[in-house]
Amino acid sequence: MNKPLLAALSSLAIAGLGAAPAVAAPHTAVKPKATVDFAGTVALSNCSGSVIRFPNSADTDPALVLTNGHCLETGFPDPGQVITGQSSSRTFGLLNSSGSKVATLRANQVVYSTMTDTDVTIYRLTTTYAQIKSSYGISPLTVNDTHPTAGAAIKVVSAFWKRTYSCSIDGFVYRLKEGDWTWKDSVRYTSSCNTIGGTSGSPVIDTGTGKVVAVNNTGNEDGETCTENNPCEVDQNGNVTIHQGINYAEETYLIPACFTTGNKLNLSASGCTLPKP
Repeated sequence: MNKPLLAALSSLAIAGLGAAPAVAAPHTAVKPKATVDFAGTVALSNCSGSVIRFPNSADTDPALVLTNGHCLETGFPDPGQVITGQSSSRTFGLLNSSGSKVATLRANQVVYSTMTDTDVTIYRLTTTYAQIKSSYGISPLTVNDTHPTAGAAIKVVSAFWKRTYSCSIDGFVYRLKEGDWTWKDSVRYTSSCNTIGGTSGSPVIDTGTGKVVAVNNTGNEDGETCTENNPCEVDQNGNVTIHQGINYAEETYLIPACFTTGNKLNLSASGCTLPKP
């Protein structure tokens, strides 16, 4: 995993808390790009995240925050474990477009969390999208409900470090195995997204659409095979490969189908394929 804060401190000298914020993606005559900055991202105590909405979310719905399963405040979910409806009072530092903290948001529930097949935690906040927009002028990021595309230009936006990483989707991994956990159809980055500890939970944003297509979660640090912090790729035939220094994310397009009116989780909804408790 792209480790939380404690393990990230050794990277401080490299990453730097004062890293410059991302500049908005330039527009071209051929294909205008979305502006990708820090607006709507959040810093957790040990990870990164973002305020998200789904295509069918309403402005009056309670806002949601997306981060990793391994960023859950009560510890890593066990393999096969799915947590829903767990009480939470976790706080999040909301950033504006330039990377300045403008508010502290608070959760009242862990809506969904797992490290099985994927690596996600979704929190419900005590405020609505409309309230956040009215008070701070910040809109949520929209989660795309279609599969990401190989070769697409992306940015990984870390509110914890106030730093962005720019690269492309190199491809997709049938199974990504790390320690006791296995994730399905993971995103492999090209090498320039050299994410570090503390970037866990960062939204992966398609720069062409401005929508979230994945959540950043891990990378092979030491060249080991299938150990913690050293995920390995497993193909359909069981062949194992490793790519030291390459980082990964978990797709998010499956999530919207599991949320219904009012941003309510419904794991029995038609088309919902997220792991169930």
